[in-house]
Amino acid sequence: MKLEEEISRIRPISQEARGRARQRWSHVAKPLNSLGVLEEDVVKIAGIQRQERVCIHKKALVIMCADNGVVAEGVTQTGQEVTAVVTKNFTRGQSCVCIMARQAGVQVIPVDIGVASDLEDCGSIYPLVQRKIAYGTRNFLREQAMTRQETIKALETGISIVKELKEKGCHLLAVGEMGIGNTTTSAAVASVLLEAEPSLMTGRGAGLSDEGLARKRKVIEEAVSFHRPDKEDAIDVLSKVGGFDLAGLAGVCLGGAIYRIPVILDGVITAAAALAAWKLCPDITGYLLASHVSAEPAGSLILEKLGLKAPIQGGLCLGEGTGAMAFVPMLSMAADIYLHMSTFQDMDIQEYEEFLTSESI
Repeated sequence: MKLEEEISRIRPISQEARGRARQRWSHVAKPLNSLGVLEEDVVKIAGIQRQERVCIHKKALVIMCADNGVVAEGVTQTGQEVTAVVTKNFTRGQSCVCIMARQAGVQVIPVDIGVASDLEDCGSIYPLVQRKIAYGTRNFLREQAMTRQETIKALETGISIVKELKEKGCHLLAVGEMGIGNTTTSAAVASVLLEAEPSLMTGRGAGLSDEGLARKRKVIEEAVSFHRPDKEDAIDVLSKVGGFDLAGLAGVCLGGAIYRIPVILDGVITAAAALAAWKLCPDITGYLLASHVSAEPAGSLILEKLGLKAPIQGGLCLGEGTGAMAFVPMLSMAADIYLHMSTFQDMDIQEYEEFLTSESI
């Protein structure tokens, strides 16, 4: 697989199908636009699938798992070993996101793309996909996190996983992650790509103290200053201050656009990955859906840059894909209304009219 050739296959979503979907919504027997962002998302899915009758029956959650060498700088509350523990819990169906995914009817696909240990005694409920590129990244305060070749391989890994899921008939993808230290890498990547001060992009992650937060911000600032990533080259940014999970997730976002599968983002980490993918190919935003606005500082800023609207604003910051799983039932309900609710014509009543208002001008 050659990354450039794969990206060159991406085309914008179908505006014709979107138009037909909007027309369908206008006939559904309810007030116009009354489901808000959910209606917009169904319309986008129609454009992605190039058909008015959307289908999101078969759903999967891809969780990229990897470790980050920058943890050595004390930027996290827990140790690196937690990544392996939680990754194993995914395979046993015992994590928060697995419980939520069962309720949402979503298949969980945990991927070892860079966990810093050999994962043994894994469960069989959600088998681990072995795609390890290396045993974690290097400490980006001291050296480049990944080589450019490793970064490209991680991107291609994400694309290949989407290809496999497409061949299995998947209609809808969500993304999640597990990797102690990845709020540090995502803040670093976001600060470069958004051209923002690292301190404004950096939050407490999994509960840092004031002292820990100050240390985390300082590490990111020094690393960005030291490496000087090229903001116009997403691969350079990911390789210098990113991680295997971020690069793999960016690949999934690209894969969604290549294979025409909608991709639901989770929180700030998956959003930072999507931002990197957008830098590689701006057309991918047509294939992305936002689930929620992360409690991390960069969350809303990234979604704004990508032009995405999130229906959930609940202060979520757990990660793993939990926000995406909270969103899936809402999207499924909206799709059912779109497909199965009676129209005004069916009920022989007058349709609503859409008027130009001061808010819409």
